[in-house]
Amino acid sequence: MRYRRADVAGGTYFFTVNLADRKADLLTRHIDVLREVMQQVKQAHPFVIEAMVVLPEHLHAIWRLPHDDVDFPMRWSLIKAGFSRRMAKTETIRASRLAKRERGIWQRRYWEHCIRDENDFERHVDYIHYNPVKHGYVRRVIDWPFSTFHKYVEREILSADWGDSMVNIEAGGER
Repeated sequence: MRYRRADVAGGTYFFTVNLADRKADLLTRHIDVLREVMQQVKQAHPFVIEAMVVLPEHLHAIWRLPHDDVDFPMRWSLIKAGFSRRMAKTETIRASRLAKRERGIWQRRYWEHCIRDENDFERHVDYIHYNPVKHGYVRRVIDWPFSTFHKYVEREILSADWGDSMVNIEAGGER
């Protein structure tokens, strides 16, 4: 059976992308590398990051693709490969990955969800911004540095104390 992905040209998508080692901290420890690789991919294959949070071992993002484009898998492939090439080879690489010339940094698959409407979009943005609190990295959303939350505050879309009284925000896509 073939795996089917959503393919809405110009669509807006929510993603969860994980490292293979869920105890690692590569994404935050090497945040500058991740940012540089993402910028290079965005320049070559444009898309808009509507919201994003980077945690030590996974990230969540909402992307809006150009109106005639559905190829987010290629973009993620380029981001993962570009990031991996810049990391020292310290991870254990299984035979199945060696045979495919893969590193052992990223999980092969990722979660994607095509955003359906404005309510769905807002729910996923909230989930992204609240995620560092959910995982116990910070007590307040504003305290996590690797999030688009700060841009939402700068643009006065959200207040700096947003999320302080929330108990939990669910959007799906994470285990």
